[in-house]
Amino acid sequence: MAAVFIVVVLAALGSFMLTLSNTQQLTAAQDVLGSRAYWAARAGLEWSISQVMAASACPAASATFVVDTFNLEVSCDATTYDDEGRTVTMVRMTSVACTASPCDGTNAGTVNYVERSVSASIER
Repeated sequence: MAAVFIVVVLAALGSFMLTLSNTQQLTAAQDVLGSRAYWAARAGLEWSISQVMAASACPAASATFVVDTFNLEVSCDATTYDDEGRTVTMVRMTSVACTASPCDGTNAGTVNYVERSVSASIER
């Protein structure tokens, strides 16, 4: 009777350790995906900044790229206003990288879905 009890307890302990190990592996994989998504979004933001600096205006339309298995959506919005007789343009760029298209959060909560967004503003 004691031997059966010990075997059952050891089996339950082994099952718990297997579940814990799988959870840790998935968490580590999600962390790596999140970091890669962040840097993909940063790459899109850098591209957008270079486009704005070269043309002194936003690109004609939002751009969509695929960067290292990530869908990348880059948008730009310019607002012009008068600052005591001087025309100032504020340009806001946003870059969103995700693992499933479109990057609008509809796939949030699914396995292996990661989304990162970065933005910057420039005064021209």
